[in-house]
Amino acid sequence: MTDTAETLKASGWSLVETSGFLYLVGPLWERLVNGEHEYALITEDKHHNRRGRVQGGLLMTFADRSCGMTARYVSGRPTMATVQMDVHFVDSGKIGETLISKPRVVRVTRTLVFITTEITANERCIVTASGVFKILKDGT
Repeated sequence: MTDTAETLKASGWSLVETSGFLYLVGPLWERLVNGEHEYALITEDKHHNRRGRVQGGLLMTFADRSCGMTARYVSGRPTMATVQMDVHFVDSGKIGETLISKPRVVRVTRTLVFITTEITANERCIVTASGVFKILKDGT
């Protein structure tokens, strides 16, 4: 485990179990602070774009995953689908930085969850994103 991972672990973060595509992207970390979910991702060389910065696709994936996980928690349902995700790239992330996402639930209806997040690195805003997630019937 890297020094950064050990620091996250000592600060109450735990690894998120992932598989498939998310397994290739991660590892992802999560913790609960004052009842609010937070997520972290330590950027590695595998996350770079051609300019040597954090790839925009990784940032979008991290926003989608952190908002989607929060939607699952607040809805109490295990299956969700992203209906819409708007992402604004504010600054570039540097390889080696730890990205933090703190999703905020805007509204929950019977079938939809509306969520926003800001992804930061060293307290610098890298991305703002908002998403709409459909609550699916179990197993669909």
